[in-house]
Amino acid sequence: MATALFGLLGVLLCALAVSIEVTPQADFDVQGVAGKWYLIGFATNAEWFVARKANMKTGVAMLTPNDDGGLEMAYSSLNPDGTCWRMTHVAQKTNVPGQFTFYSDRQETVNAMRVVDVKYDEYAVIHTIKTKDDSITFLNKLYGRTPDLGQDVLDRFTEFSLERGILPENISVLPKN
Repeated sequence: MATALFGLLGVLLCALAVSIEVTPQADFDVQGVAGKWYLIGFATNAEWFVARKANMKTGVAMLTPNDDGGLEMAYSSLNPDGTCWRMTHVAQKTNVPGQFTFYSDRQETVNAMRVVDVKYDEYAVIHTIKTKDDSITFLNKLYGRTPDLGQDVLDRFTEFSLERGILPENISVLPKN
């Protein structure tokens, strides 16, 4: 029991140390992110990504602020077999604007999410720390209001991901559906 408790404490301390490095964008406006976004870039240190990235394509996300300042996030994308993949999360706001938390039933993870860079009419970069048992993974997503973003935005996303320790082969600009 004590070993498990110390392990969990270690995971939480690591997540806290990493989360201190990544702060939400100043003056974040949750209403500004409302609406349709295209998932254009994906970067993670998760092992599953290596096997699945070849089949991943641009998806769509609908972000809807709720009355208490949280954010409903509905994702959809086309699977290789032509079926539709969907997922929805409701993220609760924290006391820091642009920082949210949510639990994923599908992945059984506790998630700390930050909107770290956003130009509300063009792009958003979201950094998520996923914790499951004694494992921590990082996930960066690049969203665009249109399916095409400028090379400068793609380069900033790549640089941000590299600075977070994500390997270059685990940073992907997703092909269009």
